[in-house]
Order: sequence, then C-alpha cells, then structure tokens
Amino acid sequence: MDRRAKLLSGLTLEGTLGLEIGALCRPFIKAADHAVIYADHASTQALRDKYRHDPDVQIDEIVEVTAVLAEKTLAQAVGRKVDYVVASHVIEHVPDLIGWLNELTSILQEGGEIRLVVPDKRFTFDYLRNTTRLSDVLYAHLVEARWPLAHIVMDYVLNVVKLDGAKAWRGLIEPDRLEHHHSLGDAQGIARQILDSGAYHDVHCWVFTPQSLAQLFVELIDHRLIALECVNFHDTAQDTIEFFVGLRPTQDYVRARRSWLAMADAAREVRTSRKSDME
Repeated sequence: MDRRAKLLSGLTLEGTLGLEIGALCRPFIKAADHAVIYADHASTQALRDKYRHDPDVQIDEIVEVTAVLAEKTLAQAVGRKVDYVVASHVIEHVPDLIGWLNELTSILQEGGEIRLVVPDKRFTFDYLRNTTRLSDVLYAHLVEARWPLAHIVMDYVLNVVKLDGAKAWRGLIEPDRLEHHHSLGDAQGIARQILDSGAYHDVHCWVFTPQSLAQLFVELIDHRLIALECVNFHDTAQDTIEFFVGLRPTQDYVRARRSWLAMADAAREVRTSRKSDME
C-alpha cells in the first residue's frame, strides 16, 4: 500500500469537500480531481518566493492556497466546514497542539475525519530528543502559543542530529557518536531572539513515535482536552520515517481511550541502536 492509500483509506472523496494543510508542491488531494481547499501559513506567491532556491521544492507545482492562516484561526481562514482534513508532516510543527486539534475538530462536518502523516523520531534527526510530554503540550495551550516557544526551540536546536535511517532500522546507531547540527551557543542565541522579539523559528515542536503519540492522546482524552478517537493507523513501515493516523470526533471518551490504547498496542517496537533505544 502506497503513502496515499494509507493516508486516505476509508475516506470518501467523491462528492465531498476536503481541506489539505501544508501541501506545498506535493498534494495528496489534487484540485483537478476532487473538491479541496488548500491551507498554508502564507500565500502561494509568498511560498514561491520562500522556496525559490530550495532544490527539493518545484515552485511551479506549489498549489493555489486559498486559506492563508497567518494570524487567522483555521475556521476564519477556511470560512466553511469540510468533510475531511489531510495534513502531512504538519502536526509536529504546530505551536499549540491542543488548540490545533480542536480547531480541526471545529471545522469538520458531522462524521468528518482527520488524516495525519507523522514523522517517527526513531528514524529522523529528532532521534536524540525525548518524546513529547503532556506538561509541554499543556503549557503551550495555556499561553495560547502562536509561535514555537523558546524552550521548545532550544531543545530542538540542541538535540537534532545527522541520522542514517537505514542504520537505525538495522539497530546500528551509536547514539554517543551522532553528529549534532548546532552548538549550545546556537541554541541560546535563538532562544534569546524569541524571548526578546518573538522571532518565529519553524522547528519540530513535538516529537513522536507511534506508541508515544497514542499514549499522549490517552492522557489528552482522560483530561477531556480533546474529543477524538483513532479510526485508522498504519505503523511506520520498514525503511521509512513516518506513520499514518486517522482521527474522528466523538463524545464517547471511553471508546476514544480504548482506540488510542489499541493503537499503542499495535505499534511495532524497533531496536535502533547498538545500546538501548534513546526514547
């Protein structure tokens, strides 16, 4: 099953309206085939200017963004309810995870679903970082974070490393020998910029494995901070770096809790290092 099939399995695209967030030049839902709204943090032209010299981005293929988020909420930018939401490698970037999930829920039609592609930290530059804690998610929501918070950015800058995902899958990583991308001085300098001027630094605010995401969502359900159940899960496949999750709004918190526990149980354990895993 390819990436698109994993993400969209079970969704009805014909005769429905979808929202895809952060599609850039590689949308899962093509406007020529289905009714879709594209949302991003900036306009199409601004994105083209931003990525003009990025060899990984085909600027002429960047989608036509009709919902520019900027300082708006998702509901304000989109302006209507949709039948489903698709977001690939977006959840880890949002400054306020709880607020974002609840915004997504608020724009869904009854019976609508959210589909996410999420990087698995065991096979990415987040390898040495700890998985996201409830306390950090709660604090970001408490202060209604609109940009990545200083301590989160500092953690990212301090701990991102150069990682060979193929070696990780074969249990060949030596954590103590991984090369860091940045220095302590870099981390302190960027954190100071944020504290002094509110500078926006786009980083992975949140760090997940399939099991850690499911366990975090159990905690969020237990505290009634979200009302979402897991309806679709494709674990990280061999030699890839991402997993796929489907979510649906529900007021049945018992069922929601069980769904996330089932996802946690289904998630595969992988020994990535010569020593113990660094989760």
